[in-house]
Amino acid sequence: MDYDLVIFDNDGVLVDSEPISNRVLAEYLTELGYPTTQADSYRDFMGCAAHTVHDVIAERYGAALPAGFDEDFHARVFAAFATELTPVAGAGELLKTLGAHAVPYCLASSAHHSWIRTALDLTALRGYLPEQRIFSAQDVGVGKPAPDLFLHAARTLGVDPGRCLVIEDSRNGVLAARAAGMDVYGYAALTDPARLTAAGATGLLGSLGEVLALLAA
Repeated sequence: MDYDLVIFDNDGVLVDSEPISNRVLAEYLTELGYPTTQADSYRDFMGCAAHTVHDVIAERYGAALPAGFDEDFHARVFAAFATELTPVAGAGELLKTLGAHAVPYCLASSAHHSWIRTALDLTALRGYLPEQRIFSAQDVGVGKPAPDLFLHAARTLGVDPGRCLVIEDSRNGVLAARAAGMDVYGYAALTDPARLTAAGATGLLGSLGEVLALLAA
């Protein structure tokens, strides 16, 4: 079908940040006495809002993370981003092509606004995403898998949710899109495709180049 808006997740879809952020998070939690592997971090935190880390530690260990944890974690990640972060293969070309063909698109991420903009600046993707096309869970007070963020993006841009296509790489992102009544294709670079399908993905993508073929079809 035709779509009136393409909504991209950011981490793992446009910027190749998931391996970096999950490694740093696993190392930091382990350092604090909560043994965590990078695989654990992918499973428990990928695609989730920041408060999820606090919730999981509280549930499993009956403990609270130290004051300033989020700020310290972000500082550690941004330091790693500065030397390691790259765009996902084909991201710039895809956004440029969508713009050239006047296909409306935006970004909707559970990450904080500062995180999103840092990642876009470091990967030179910021020029494709003006302020009015960037949406964060901070805007609605709740992250994925709640549908609020996607519904907010669609409402702000004046598009019916049923006319939106979401590109997501996490189970929570797929659940959020489906709850919003949107088609969602799972980008299965790091996530087990079966998890995306089980969450209700309309289909799967192996590369961002496939998005253009999907829209053309």
